[in-house]
This record gives sequence, C-alpha cells and structure tokens, in this order.
Amino acid sequence: MARKVSIKSAADIDMARKAGAMAAEVLHMIAEHVRPGVTTDELDRICHDYIVNVQKAIPANVGYHGFPKTICASANHVICHGIPSAKVLKNGDILNIDVAVIKDGWFGDTSRMYYVGQPSPLARRLVETTYEAMRAGIMAVKPGATLGDVGHAIQTVAHREHFSIVREYCGHGIGQIYHDEPQVLHYGRPGEGLVLQPGMMFTIEPMINAGKPQTKQLPDGWTVVTKDRSLSAQWEHMVVVTDTGYEVLTSWPDGFGSYPPIP
Repeated sequence: MARKVSIKSAADIDMARKAGAMAAEVLHMIAEHVRPGVTTDELDRICHDYIVNVQKAIPANVGYHGFPKTICASANHVICHGIPSAKVLKNGDILNIDVAVIKDGWFGDTSRMYYVGQPSPLARRLVETTYEAMRAGIMAVKPGATLGDVGHAIQTVAHREHFSIVREYCGHGIGQIYHDEPQVLHYGRPGEGLVLQPGMMFTIEPMINAGKPQTKQLPDGWTVVTKDRSLSAQWEHMVVVTDTGYEVLTSWPDGFGSYPPIP
C-alpha cells in the first residue's frame, strides 16, 4: 500500500531547504571541473570529498540499494543512474550530474546538465528544452493544481520540439525519506492526479530524449540508456508547495546563468 503524501511543517521545510541548498552547492562547486579529459570517477571523488569534508554532510547515494558512488554521472545517451568510472569525457559531450546529500536527517536532491567543451546544436537544443520543460512543470505548481497539470506542462514543451519523454522514471516525494510519495510523472493530462496542497514536497526531474522514448538498463543493474542511442538530458529541482505557489529548495548559488530564471 502506498504511503500517504505527507504535509511538511514550516520547521520541516526549513530543514529541507538547508539540505537542498547544500546539494545545489555541490553542483555549483563541480562545474569548473567538468571539462574534456576528466573522468567521471574524478568528478565523483571531488563531490564526495566536498560533501564529507567541507559540508560535513552524508552522500545519500553511497550504498543506496547498493549504488557504489556519490553522484550519478550520465553522459550523452545515458538517461540516468550512470555509475562514475574511468570513462574520459571528451569535447562535445553533455553530462548530467545528479547528487543527493543528507543533513541532519533531511535529504537534498538535485541535478543539472553540463556541456563538456562545445556541444552540437542538437545537444544544446535538447539541454535547453529540457530545462524549459522542468521550469514549465515547476511553474505549474500551486495549491489546487494537480500533478497532471505539472506533467502536461512538461510534455507540452518537449513535444513542441519533437522530443520524447521518458516514462519509466519520475520525480518523487522527498524529506526525511529519499524516495517518497507522490510519484511525479513528467507527462499527464490537465486536472488529473493528486491535488496539490501547501506543504507537499517533491522533485521535478524530467528526462527527455532527442529520439524515441524507449529505455534499456545495462547489465550493471543501474545505468539506463536510450534504446536508440539518441541523446538524453535531465534537470532536477526540489520544490515545496506554498500558500501561493511554490518554492524551489535547490536554487543554484550562482543564479541561473544563461537559462531563464524560475520566478
């Protein structure tokens, strides 16, 4: 039986806000290290050391259902859950880094895309569209809206560019439990699904493919790739429903860069 969707108190939200800010800080810190010639293992080590030694927090992914590393590093046609390795990044690659930290029992979970050198026009369009789709989903969050509204906003942006939505993986409730209720699908119909209430907290993390939506899990039991080997991109933020709309709990310390702000 599914757990009930919990309503977080102001004190709960404050704790989650701190954890979310720390996760976002890791993604900001690692940006300068993402360049041609670096391995995803090196990026993982840098993130691990930063979380443990600087933030004095716990890397949530290490050992989670047996996952061996601190970050998920998913390049090019890898959709999600890429295990850091000796693979060397090269010019033109796109990379998603997904990180989660635990601070005082609360989880912060976020991911973002990075360009390794100069991406192709298609790769850039995919990354920018996926960000726009996440942003549209977040901006649909408010009391009385539904998760179907959120999913519909996301898929509308993706389909406009003739990209496809990954359906097997979704956003999730979060707080003192890493993956909690509700499940947040990145497609849907307006007015359908859970009605949002202030205090609900979850991630919005669309995975969008340049080609077809079908996925394939590799023999390592974690890495998920596009079946047609087309490029895939993902962005993720943690949000909480407020009395008037939403608050992003994993805002980047360096602002939005060249991406449109999330108001």
